[in-house]
Amino acid sequence: MNGILLLLPLSIVLGATFVALFVNAARQGQFDELDDEATRLLDDD
Repeated sequence: MNGILLLLPLSIVLGATFVALFVNAARQGQFDELDDEATRLLDDD
């Protein structure tokens, strides 16, 4: 029982941290135009 009382809040905090980091990255535009860099290498200038 003591393990659940420790691990449950820890997992909630860890999950909320990952969600906050993902939302922050999405707002900064990190996931915009993911195919641009890959196709730029194949284009012959």
